[in-house]
Amino acid sequence: MDKETLLTDWNFMRIIRLGLGIYIAVQAVKTLSILSGFFAAFFIFQAITNTGCCGAKGCSIPLKKNNSDSIEEVEYEEIK
Repeated sequence: MDKETLLTDWNFMRIIRLGLGIYIAVQAVKTLSILSGFFAAFFIFQAITNTGCCGAKGCSIPLKKNNSDSIEEVEYEEIK
């Protein structure tokens, strides 16, 4: 993991994951719950590495549009 991944592209969901991970970690320490500790580590890992449900930007919408300037001829066949 590089420094650029850690310091850039902080969006709302990434901040929520970090906050939720820290909150669950505090609760895991207070209640001595190992399962909560795993959930906290999972959310904090997602926030630090900027991964989500499908990996790094796996579920995002592509920003580029494929503009084709050529118009294809459509052939129709009449069925009787």
